[in-house]
Amino acid sequence: MHHDNAGFQYDPNDSASPPARAEKAALDLAGSASVKKGTAMATSQPLPMKSVSGKSRDAEADDYDPFDNRELDHPLTNFDALFHMMKASCGSGILAMPQAFFHAGWALGLGGTAAIGFLCTYCVHILIQSEYAICKRRRVPSLNYHEIAREGFLEGPPIFKKLSKVAERSVHVALGIYEIGSCAVYTVFVSDNLSQVAEQYGAKLDIRLYMCILLLPLILINYIRNLKYLAPFSSFSLVATIIAFGVVLSYIFKDLPNISTVEPVGEVQNWPLFFGTVIFALEAIGVVVPLGNEMRRPREYLGKFGVLNRGMVPIVMLYVFLGFFGYLKYGSNAMASITLNLPQDEIPAQVVKILIAIAIFGTHPLQCYVVIDIVWGTYLQPRFLKHNHVLFIEYVVRTALVLLAFIFAVAVPNLGPIISLVGALSLSVVGIMLPALIQLSTFWYQTHGLAFKWLLTKNALLAVFAVIGLVSGTYASIVDIIATYA
Repeated sequence: MHHDNAGFQYDPNDSASPPARAEKAALDLAGSASVKKGTAMATSQPLPMKSVSGKSRDAEADDYDPFDNRELDHPLTNFDALFHMMKASCGSGILAMPQAFFHAGWALGLGGTAAIGFLCTYCVHILIQSEYAICKRRRVPSLNYHEIAREGFLEGPPIFKKLSKVAERSVHVALGIYEIGSCAVYTVFVSDNLSQVAEQYGAKLDIRLYMCILLLPLILINYIRNLKYLAPFSSFSLVATIIAFGVVLSYIFKDLPNISTVEPVGEVQNWPLFFGTVIFALEAIGVVVPLGNEMRRPREYLGKFGVLNRGMVPIVMLYVFLGFFGYLKYGSNAMASITLNLPQDEIPAQVVKILIAIAIFGTHPLQCYVVIDIVWGTYLQPRFLKHNHVLFIEYVVRTALVLLAFIFAVAVPNLGPIISLVGALSLSVVGIMLPALIQLSTFWYQTHGLAFKWLLTKNALLAVFAVIGLVSGTYASIVDIIATYA
């Protein structure tokens, strides 16, 4: 994990930095009422600009520092940010890692997971660096991801400027797909685990019936509008997950087979499923940007030993550990959630399945909150502000979004392909492609010579890799889904 090439670091005091090749812009604070107390802006319009000239042509060269202008009511310490990052990255996706290793093979799984983890972390680095540069030029303290995309594209050549709105909406669409898909994954996950336990006590029902039983509780828990009331669910989820991991590991290391019983490299056609599953499990782009914006000492977020790297290194190691040994234990029988591989008739295993099901159920509204904020908060609420029944309409929207995820889960009650499909379809866009294009556009006029060639080549390769992952992962997941019903 390291910083980007020094040719496009965000050091305004670097005398070696080439002058801007085009006149840049700065925010006219006199007309801006949207920047309050250092929070990110909540606007769908480009930030106001004014022309500058002379020594101040490059707005990055002035003395405005976004980090020094963030006024937060409850800033996060380094430990707080680290804790939230690890908590966000250790969800249901980690339980799918043994099956991901089955798709790739143990050798490719080890290298591939480490490589994807590095790639995801690197893309966060360049995204945060781009945010810093844009904030200096606009003279604002911080930006949300969709604002970084819009303003970053406005910094680049004409073709990027024309696509600024597309970039902004792409963030919303991709995150919306991811969150709806995650809610569908959670619905299938909870139903799978509960059905295995219930079968031991004579309640053998179709998994879709368990989903129908869960529907009303899911709708009701998503009616909670204040996140602070979800805190107890989040705390319980963390405790339950830790307990579950402990029990799962005890089963894994009991009579562990020899490594010769599993394949070092899986079948090529399954590699895209591996990519989709791992990026779904590892990517937390929707969390890491706000975390950086909310830190008390944001300068310590990046860097070789920054909070981001200190969080991601152990997370990737944990994923590699569980994926490798889970695959070694269960081989080709590894299921989409390793909890489903535990003995159905043993009480400890049943307790784990119930605990993890409750934990995931409690996390469902946290995932749904993001897509509710996008659909309702960004697009619909402004249209109904003066409506007499605005609260009722909000609840209708909340219900509709839960139903959308529910329908997805009922239509494809197969955990593995859903996880891979959601990861490939959405996270390859917001986790890899957009950060690369944003950095390329943001620093287009600040780099020359070899530094520019490296900037262009490197980010073009990242974008191409993301497209390949998007297309191949989506295709392989859909083929897998179709094969389930063939």
